[in-house]
Amino acid sequence: MNTTQRHTLRLLRFLAALLFVPGFLSRCASMMTPTGGPRDSLPPVIVAMTPDNYATNAPTTNLGKIYIEFDEFVQLKDQQKEFFTSPQMKKKPTLLIRGRGVVVQIRDTLLPNTTYALNFGSAICDNNEGNPLHSMRYVFSTGPTIDSMFMSGYTADSYKADSASKSFIWFYPVDSVEEVGDYDSTLFKYKPAVIARAENNGIFLAQNLKPIPYRIYAVQDKNDNQMYEPGTDQVGFLSETYNPAEMPDFALWYDSLRRYVTAEPQLYFRMFTDRAFRRQMLSETARPEQHKAMLYFGAPHPQITRLQFDSIPAERVIVDPQTIGRDTIALWFDVPSEQLPDTIKGEITYFKHDTVRRLQEVTEPLKLSWKFVETKEQEREREKLERERRKAEAAGEEWQEPEPENPFRYKMESSGEVNPERHLTIDFDYPLTRLDSAQLLLTRTLEDQTIVDVPVHMVRDTGELRRWYVQADWQLGGEYTLTIPEGAITDVAGFTNDSIVGKYTVSDPEKFATVLIHVRGRDAQTKYIVQQLDGSGKLVQEKRDVTTGDIRFNYVPAGEIRFRVIEDLNGNGRWDTGDLVARRQPERTEVFVNDTGEDVFSTKANWEIEFTMDMSRIFAPVTMQTLIRQLEEQERQRVQRELEKRAKERPDQKRAAQTQQNAGSMFNSAGDMFNTFR
Repeated sequence: MNTTQRHTLRLLRFLAALLFVPGFLSRCASMMTPTGGPRDSLPPVIVAMTPDNYATNAPTTNLGKIYIEFDEFVQLKDQQKEFFTSPQMKKKPTLLIRGRGVVVQIRDTLLPNTTYALNFGSAICDNNEGNPLHSMRYVFSTGPTIDSMFMSGYTADSYKADSASKSFIWFYPVDSVEEVGDYDSTLFKYKPAVIARAENNGIFLAQNLKPIPYRIYAVQDKNDNQMYEPGTDQVGFLSETYNPAEMPDFALWYDSLRRYVTAEPQLYFRMFTDRAFRRQMLSETARPEQHKAMLYFGAPHPQITRLQFDSIPAERVIVDPQTIGRDTIALWFDVPSEQLPDTIKGEITYFKHDTVRRLQEVTEPLKLSWKFVETKEQEREREKLERERRKAEAAGEEWQEPEPENPFRYKMESSGEVNPERHLTIDFDYPLTRLDSAQLLLTRTLEDQTIVDVPVHMVRDTGELRRWYVQADWQLGGEYTLTIPEGAITDVAGFTNDSIVGKYTVSDPEKFATVLIHVRGRDAQTKYIVQQLDGSGKLVQEKRDVTTGDIRFNYVPAGEIRFRVIEDLNGNGRWDTGDLVARRQPERTEVFVNDTGEDVFSTKANWEIEFTMDMSRIFAPVTMQTLIRQLEEQERQRVQRELEKRAKERPDQKRAAQTQQNAGSMFNSAGDMFNTFR
């Protein structure tokens, strides 16, 4: 037996022994817990496997049953999501509880000379408390040897620049698939030879590989059907092929907090949601309101060349896309209600996919019908008025029907603080056909009760047809009163506004933080998008078309903030996803990290924070070493937050945490043992 074989055998034995380590060490750490103490938080321990793990020369048919016995009664949870085989079997094995163990029944005819792995994930839990045994695997081969090569990697959401958990990693031997050129159909035509899965931290350890080159993909299988579904599943791909025998060394260790094996990543996947092919066609029409019709298309960005209606002039039809992809379009009819027929007839000319997926210009008829349907609320109001009328008539009194409620609808804050950079927003139910800005009145009452007029005007949003902004030179101090007189606004339905009044103050910048960022672009051409996020990762504000120079974020609320930077290669002001078939990676996104490794920053009222963003450093090529450093820093910050959280726990919780920390120290020793196999 040569050195490499001895090395491989020792590593396999060590990994097999690891199945017993978590429960064993944890139980040793809790042997002295008295009766009535903290609840059991320990996973089951494997005591026997029949046949033995890593058995060879298994039959390809009539394999029989595999029995895995534990030291206590167990249960199965979420086995449909957690349990998978590598490679995939046509008929998924059945799992049954028997005694203190699990019976695995193989129902498929297996491939010859193939290493199989049964991956249980977190499906096996103890019966009483439901504590899961993580990362359990049973391995056997239908040939004389076990494939024993390893590879590690990291899966990240390419837009959020954060871990993508539970992604499946699919390995295809290069000589088993066709050459990939400008059109990649591998995921649609072939089954992977080896399957691994990333843990919650996005890191995966692929085992039982051959020393051959692989083409590798990552798929976040949301439907648990072991199939890639474009537009639904996130996907990632590597442009090159990789042979585990030629990869650099990496370290493995046992994460005692998460309770699974983790590793230094060799590979890096930027996950994205691909755009699935959708046949372009006008799939549905509707007319939910008298002045509004809806056109639903099968695919984004329909090419409409003509819209014509029998009873409505073309200039009176307002086209309003409702979605980013414009696959849903609203039509607004700028015609008086009495001139709108119940059924509007016309035709649309647009480009539609034929049976061989070619776009051809077609003309189709349109028939848009509307009928007034009384709502339950309207019915109750009508019946109430009818009762009042009859009661008044019975008493010999004159009854006058009250004025109906104005159907004109809008959404606007009637009071509060105005951010002078974002102004005041008004959303209307219908597009506007008339706005008399000269009638708008904005006054400012100063502290000495002096009232001054302030020039004001309304500007429509460039993207949303029914959103408008009330813009003015908002100044700190005093109170503003906005008055929009009755009848100043008319919408396409012919509805006009009642008097609208709002009272506002201007946000005090001293109650917020300011962030000044010095940007050093990688070159003069590339543009960037810099996004300010809150502590939970929610987008608060962003700056587009950023190049070398200074940018400033004002009115930043006190608390934790982060910054995400997008390399906007095509300069369109938004992040663009990738394309698997065309082998195009998504635009790169990174979370800003300062020189001390921090990516979360604290702000306070009236603070000014200053950063320098060097885009050459932020978007430097990703190597195994830089990725390891990045993940180590993320883990350091995560552990620090966990320690701060534990410091606030009650004393009994602290003792339980200390017990776990002691067990973790023993696991660190196991990690050191792994490092010897680098």
